[in-house]
Amino acid sequence: MFTPKYPPPDTAPAPTLSPVPTTAEVPAAQAPAPVVSAPVSQRPAVQLTPGSALALAAGGGAVVLVVGAVLVSMLLAVAITAVSVAVTAVVLRFLITDLRKGR
Repeated sequence: MFTPKYPPPDTAPAPTLSPVPTTAEVPAAQAPAPVVSAPVSQRPAVQLTPGSALALAAGGGAVVLVVGAVLVSMLLAVAITAVSVAVTAVVLRFLITDLRKGR
């Protein structure tokens, strides 16, 4: 159950290497290969109009406001929980001291 399961070995044939020509075998009249630059992308560039830039800024502002509201509400929930636990601890402390005094 806990022994590893290994996949079967690869059955592909080993690649054959072609001999690399030495400098003596290369003809002297052969010119070096031309340097090819990177291919140019065919996609159009993104252009923002003033309206779309304004919509993008408004959307970003809305996201910031929503995330801020969520974080503030979580912080408020933690603060309310901490205060309620503290009040409960104080009440229990008074009850335990009253029980020890015998009231």
